[in-house]
Amino acid sequence: MTIALGDKLPQADLVKMGSDGPETVSLADHAKGKKLVVFAVPGAFTPTCHSAHVPSFIRTKDQFEAKGIDEIICVAVNDPFVLQAWGESTGATAAGITMLGDAQSTFTKAMGMDFDAPPAGLMGRSKRYAMIVDDGKVTALHVEESPGVCEVSGGEALLEEL
Repeated sequence: MTIALGDKLPQADLVKMGSDGPETVSLADHAKGKKLVVFAVPGAFTPTCHSAHVPSFIRTKDQFEAKGIDEIICVAVNDPFVLQAWGESTGATAAGITMLGDAQSTFTKAMGMDFDAPPAGLMGRSKRYAMIVDDGKVTALHVEESPGVCEVSGGEALLEEL
């Protein structure tokens, strides 16, 4: 079942790089009492993700904060080492965007957002989407029709929901 407006985030562990190495993050627990933007991409360093999706949230981060968003989180079906390198290379880490890895696609599958694109070598990846999560509940959800496009799921489009 695909996540929908009004649903609570599923219980699933993601991983981020901490000062002492990989750290487990339960996004459902992390979201308690916070207003978050969570956006997901098919993969780190892939063209649209790298040149459009992440930059859109770097550009709009201050505007989201001004509207009460506590944190912006990027989720990708990659390991935390790749996400750390990607966050550094895009400037997302310096901008304060949290990069979370879903290497086994557990969260992505629980969200009903997984897909395969064998011609591109992408298996068990996440659809491209962005959502606003208030105290663990999805209050806005923008899902792209095609993983190679960043229109409705970009920072500017999601900002219009607030």
